[in-house]
Amino acid sequence: MASIDPIFISSSLIGWYGQHKRALPWRETRNAYHIWLSEIILQQTRVAQGLPYYLRFVETYPTVQELAAAPEDEVLRLWQGLGYYSRARNMHHTARQVVQEHDGIFPENYAELIKLRGVGSYTAAAIASFAYQEQVAVLDGNVFRVLARVFGVTDDIAVPASRKVFQTIADSLIPADAPDTFNQAIMEFGAIQCTPLMPDCLFCPLQQVCFAFNHGMVQELPVKAKAKAARPRYFHYIVFRHQGLYYLRKRLPGDIWQGLYDFFLYESSDKNLPISALVQELQQSGLDVTEEQIQLPRKDYKHVLSHQKILARFYLIELNSRLKEEVMQETRVAAFNPSEIEDLPKPVLISSYLKDAGILVNL
Repeated sequence: MASIDPIFISSSLIGWYGQHKRALPWRETRNAYHIWLSEIILQQTRVAQGLPYYLRFVETYPTVQELAAAPEDEVLRLWQGLGYYSRARNMHHTARQVVQEHDGIFPENYAELIKLRGVGSYTAAAIASFAYQEQVAVLDGNVFRVLARVFGVTDDIAVPASRKVFQTIADSLIPADAPDTFNQAIMEFGAIQCTPLMPDCLFCPLQQVCFAFNHGMVQELPVKAKAKAARPRYFHYIVFRHQGLYYLRKRLPGDIWQGLYDFFLYESSDKNLPISALVQELQQSGLDVTEEQIQLPRKDYKHVLSHQKILARFYLIELNSRLKEEVMQETRVAAFNPSEIEDLPKPVLISSYLKDAGILVNL
C-alpha cells in the first residue's frame, strides 16, 4: 500500500471540491432531518433520480414529526419508483423512533445515530459530519474506489473484513477542522472525477501520487467479487375486472415489495404456464372461471432486482359479477376504482402494466 502525505490528499480534494461540486440542496443545510432524508433516498440511487424524490419528501413532510405521523401507504406511494422499499419502511419507522425516543431531534453523534433503524455506519457518519461536524469518515462506493486507486489497496471491497482497512485510511485523511467538507469532497470526487469506467485521470489533482495511475491499474481497482447471478421468478398475475373495478391485494412481509399492492398472483417455475393450470389454481381458490374467460397476456414485463429477475404476465378476466366475500378473503383482494388505484403504492412493474392497459394515464 502506498504511503502518501494525508494533508496533501485532504487539501487537494477539498480544493478540487470547491471548484467542481454540484449544487445540491442537502449541501446547503445543517438540518439533520433533511440530511438524513437525502442519505436514505440516495442509497443505491443516483443523484439525478433521487433529487426529485428528496424535494417531494421535504415539501410533503417538512419535519420529522410530519413524516412520523403519515400513514405508511402514503409514504410508500411517495417513494414509488425508487425501489428497495425496505428503505422507505425503515425511514418511516426511524422517523417515529426519533419523535418518540428523542423528542423529534436527531442524535448529535455517530454512536447514537447508528442505533437508529436503517442507519448504518455510512449514513451515521454522513449525518454526524454534515450536520454536527463530527470528525468521522464516510465510506461509500465512491470513497472505496478513490482510496483503492490512490493507495493501491487490493483488498476485495465486497468482503466485510476489508472495511477496516479502508476505514483506517479514511480516518487518517479527514481533517478535524473540516470533516463535513472533506467527506463531501471525497464522495463527489469519486462520483464525477474518479468514476468507475472512464475516470478523468488527465486532469486529476492526485495523479502524481495515485498508485493505480502510475502502475496501470486504474481499471483493476477497486477489487470487487462478482455478485451472484439473479435468480429468475415467473409471476402470473390475474387481473379481475367488474364494471370498472379492479381487484388488488397488499403484499405481505417475507418477500419483495412488502406493503405494496399488486394483483392476485400465481408464481410458477415455468414462464409458459398452461392456461389449464391457471384455471385449476383459480378454481382451488373458489373461483368459477373457465379458459374462455381469460384474456391472454399481450406482452411480458421484466423487472430486475439485485438478486432476482422477475418476468411477469397479466391475464385479464372480465367477471360477470363481483367476487364473493369469501373468495375475496381467500385471495386477500379488494376492489378499487382507477382513482383509488392511483393513490396506492405499487411496484414499478404493476404501474407499467396499468399504464399500458389504459387503466391509469397519469403515471
